[in-house]
Amino acid sequence: MSGTIRIRKIGSIIGRPEKHRKVMESLGLRKMGQERVLPDNPAVRGMIKKVPHLVQVLEE
Repeated sequence: MSGTIRIRKIGSIIGRPEKHRKVMESLGLRKMGQERVLPDNPAVRGMIKKVPHLVQVLEE
């Protein structure tokens, strides 16, 4: 694994459970299409696993 992972928001949080909203906020994704480069660690991977339908993992 590399040291970072790049993710993009592809789904809306409107009508989603509060847990999904908090995960997206923790990942730092607010607007549609927004991308973030985050450290590739188990905590971030776990958050991505909670909302795979809302984010896209981009190859870094």
